[in-house]
Amino acid sequence: MSTRDDGWHLAEGEELAPGLSAMKRLGGGAAYEAWLCFDEVTWSPVVVKVLRPSQLEDESSRRGLRREVLALATVNHPVVVRGLRDGQDGDRPHVVLEHIDGPRLSSLIRRYGRLQEQQYLPLAIDVASALHYLRHIGWTHLDIKPSNVIMGAPARLIDLSVARLEEDARRLRYPIGTDAYMAPEQCDPTGPGEQVPSFASDVWGLGATLFHAVAGHRPFEHGDRDADDVRLRFPQLAVDPAPLPDGVPAAVVDVIHACLQRDPDRRPLPHEVAEALEPVLAGMPRGSLAGFKIRG
Repeated sequence: MSTRDDGWHLAEGEELAPGLSAMKRLGGGAAYEAWLCFDEVTWSPVVVKVLRPSQLEDESSRRGLRREVLALATVNHPVVVRGLRDGQDGDRPHVVLEHIDGPRLSSLIRRYGRLQEQQYLPLAIDVASALHYLRHIGWTHLDIKPSNVIMGAPARLIDLSVARLEEDARRLRYPIGTDAYMAPEQCDPTGPGEQVPSFASDVWGLGATLFHAVAGHRPFEHGDRDADDVRLRFPQLAVDPAPLPDGVPAAVVDVIHACLQRDPDRRPLPHEVAEALEPVLAGMPRGSLAGFKIRG
């Protein structure tokens, strides 16, 4: 069944759940729909992420919703979307999220092309601060990408549907995330060197997202999802990122290349990304990463 057919088809004003009146459908993925609703508890618009009808009895989807509810209850950072209520036990299992007003980074790039420095630098610093916090509390997001960043002041990171405790992320043995923005160890966690997903995978995701914002296109070509060779499915396992446009500040180039190191141990820590970009935003000399050292 297509995801478009596998939905709740609510009319405007119809209750999705008690106290939540549907305003419009926002989209969704394979297991969930997202609806903009009016919430009688907060008396404001909210986003409701609800399991699709076909997923009500699917234990994997139920487990994913439980995991997201736990992540939202644990994570408390000004750059990360807030969870408002847990509706897992209702007829339509869901979670209620704050409604963040603003365009997705992916929408801005699609409409206007590459961003200006005054746009991409604050968002990179904001997301880096969220990743620093997640590392501090032992969580990983695992799906950093332009469509999961809402532009604003600050930028906001959304969608914790695959977020995990880092210790659980390190036990993953199958790809998880969004193909074009996944770190090599997310693409092939059982590959050579047995590198596993960790907070460093989110740093890669930030680097790939920042590259897309700076260049107006992804750092790697689309892979062949049907290929037997994992390197053809995920080009980032074997090829270098595309060149960045001329005129990008040297510090930004250095940060992106550092974040996209295939070896996770050679990537910067999230706070190092912010520290390297803050002088560029402040208009200080735009040299390379002064004092930054690649570990290894």
